[in-house]
Amino acid sequence: MHNIGEAAKLSGVSAKMIRHYESIGLIQAVNRTEAGYRLYGESDIRVLQFIQRARALGFSLEQIGNLLTLWQDKNRASKDVRALAKRHLAELDEKISELQAMKRTLEHLAACCHGDQRPDCPIIETLAAA
Repeated sequence: MHNIGEAAKLSGVSAKMIRHYESIGLIQAVNRTEAGYRLYGESDIRVLQFIQRARALGFSLEQIGNLLTLWQDKNRASKDVRALAKRHLAELDEKISELQAMKRTLEHLAACCHGDQRPDCPIIETLAAA
């Protein structure tokens, strides 16, 4: 059994986030010592590692909850997991498009700015526009 600090090290999830995940019901409450310290077993560590890897791929907490449910359901259909991943891919594609548009706009504004001692600046003017 591991305390929360050890669980954090082993899983790559901070102790603060472990407590948060428990508070929102993403992970189950674990057993506690008589003094109230949380105790994590190997299966708890695997769940936290799963969450950490899913977060690294950009899945939302809601999506991770769904993935955990699917992972723990040995009778699941892989098509359900794939569908969730495909929806996430579509969300990532949309975010990438938005970021690319933001980059193009900022590149244009930066190129239009003289970058000298003059006070006029198209970047500030665009941000201040009504």
